[in-house]
Amino acid sequence: MIASKSELKRVALVIQYLGTHFHGWQRQLKLRTVQAEIEDAIARVLGYPVTLHGAGRTDTGVHAAAQVAHFDASGPIPAERWAAILNSYLPQDILIRGSAAVESDWHARFDAKWRRYRYTLYTDARPNLFVQPLSWHYYYANLDENLIRAALQPLLGKHHLAAFHRAGSRRKHSWVEVQAVTCNRQGPFIHIEIQADGFLYGMVRLIVGLLVDVGKGSLSLEKFTELWQQQRRENVKYAAPPQGLCLLRVGYSDFPFPPEVWYDTLPQLVLPDTNYVSSVGDKGKR
Repeated sequence: MIASKSELKRVALVIQYLGTHFHGWQRQLKLRTVQAEIEDAIARVLGYPVTLHGAGRTDTGVHAAAQVAHFDASGPIPAERWAAILNSYLPQDILIRGSAAVESDWHARFDAKWRRYRYTLYTDARPNLFVQPLSWHYYYANLDENLIRAALQPLLGKHHLAAFHRAGSRRKHSWVEVQAVTCNRQGPFIHIEIQADGFLYGMVRLIVGLLVDVGKGSLSLEKFTELWQQQRRENVKYAAPPQGLCLLRVGYSDFPFPPEVWYDTLPQLVLPDTNYVSSVGDKGKR
């Protein structure tokens, strides 16, 4: 039996998922999605269907370290118990990091002040099975992370980023306020992070696809900036593959979760220096 509106209590979730085997976040007919898996798990507990509202819609193959969502439910289950309950129903590629009660007008999407994404490139020529699901294995040319970092800086601020807006979006404009950008190298890994008040459909993957050209020297810093400032979408030829992209976290002015639940839950991929001195009993390279 579906509860009346007055009986409902709003529950917020912090969610992790490996996007490899999902057709994105949003429920789709006959396709496996994150929203559908969690909504179905909640319905099994409550005995009636619910709608799960997410802070953002990740695409097919994209991961999340701390996606945020909310739903309304009635009954005796305390909000903080929902995480453990749902984890007992959910598949291994979804994990609820935490659950908490929020006000009835709090909204995971509309109350979000910013979202932050990380894209990871793996540049070693040798493939690595364990990093493959979470990175783009790009070894075709040397990439200069300093050039990539320099190319990102002009993106800070509010801009019309139509050059990085894929077709098929329902959004009526391409204005985005980019709040922070970083690029750093950890051995063979290059990590690119972008934080903004919102993201266009396909935005980060289109940016990274072009940044690779900057990093390998085939596109100048000036041309990169000119391209997006002049909104030349036709010159953005390809998007980076989805497996390197992760929704890192979402920010709110009023958030019921402590930082350890949501703030830094995706360690940066890093491989040790191979020129190490092996310890006793270690047959490794000397």
